[in-house]
Amino acid sequence: VQLQASGGGLVQAGSSLRLSCAASGRALRNYVMGWFRQVPGQDREFLATISRSGGYKDYADSVKGRFTISRDNAENTVYLQMHSLKPEDTAVYYCAGAWRSHSNVVLTDTGSYNDWGRGTLVTVSS
Repeated sequence: VQLQASGGGLVQAGSSLRLSCAASGRALRNYVMGWFRQVPGQDREFLATISRSGGYKDYADSVKGRFTISRDNAENTVYLQMHSLKPEDTAVYYCAGAWRSHSNVVLTDTGSYNDWGRGTLVTVSS
């Protein structure tokens, strides 16, 4: 599946932003989806994952309570709603997908994902 993240930009601390990840080529409903971010010189960091149907989710402690992952399989799109943004949230954000046959799987490690979109830059100013 081809993935394209969008929605990044420059915002002030405390603001909200919603990222979108549009899929093409295959039906997104067959994929576990995740959001990650990366700061230059650092490893890619897991943020959130959602199961195929959306019934199961998991979040990194660093974003729990501030970020929400969701999906619209009919629109072949996954979202990451971000609130209370902090300067330390500044990074390139990536969406990723992994085909799984089971509907209740969530995946938190980068190595489990096969398909990655081009990232979108989020910059949070203080």
